[in-house]
Amino acid sequence: MNSSDGPELHEGIRLQKVLAQAGVASRRAAEDLIFRRRVEVNGEVVTEQGRRVDPVNDVIRVDGKRIPPQAAHLYVVLNKPRGVVSTMEDPHGRPALAEIVRTFTPERLFHVGRLDAETEGLLILTNDGDFSQRMMHPSFEVPKVYVAEINGVITEASLKNLRKGIELDDGPVKPDKVELLQRGTDRSLVRVTLHEGRNRIVRRMFDEIGQPVRQLSRIAIGPVRLGDLKPGSLRELTREELGALLDLVQL
Repeated sequence: MNSSDGPELHEGIRLQKVLAQAGVASRRAAEDLIFRRRVEVNGEVVTEQGRRVDPVNDVIRVDGKRIPPQAAHLYVVLNKPRGVVSTMEDPHGRPALAEIVRTFTPERLFHVGRLDAETEGLLILTNDGDFSQRMMHPSFEVPKVYVAEINGVITEASLKNLRKGIELDDGPVKPDKVELLQRGTDRSLVRVTLHEGRNRIVRRMFDEIGQPVRQLSRIAIGPVRLGDLKPGSLRELTREELGALLDLVQL
């Protein structure tokens, strides 16, 4: 370690340097953000230019948006294809997540939650154990959004039943939102938002109303959107996505 690094690490790092390293702005532009009172540290608006911070433990925001610390961990979004099981390795030889992940990074990652083999869409993978546990804990109620293609023409009565809540064999489920996207002659598209993570819960909801799911895709987890990410492709979480998720799970 360079001897000149010691005092800065001991006393904290200048806030404008932290913002520049996070890619928010150049140091000069960061000074302007501070001057215009657009930066907060631990809930307090910063007014002095020489403020030093702990970039790992202090909560820093610009215009109210959380700026996550420089990542000591990796946070990855995957569009899981149909037919791939949500385990890193499968003892039965089925296609598994590790085969896809190793094309992106040699890091050992684990998945946050799961999707059944026939459901495609958004999975988050990470090597941050605290983050993963909180994301999966029901008390934080991270919303997840699915699009279901179902057999037949769904009726208003069925949509009303879904919105009201469905009684399943392991307890009731009440979605946060149910939206009809398309109603065709032999199929319907329905978007479902819920924060539960029970096994095959969306499929079981539609089974219960007598209209099984043909295809199912998860398109969002909290602020993270699948967008145009192709099946089998991966990308890192953006700074904005990670900051919002850290807030959601209170890290």
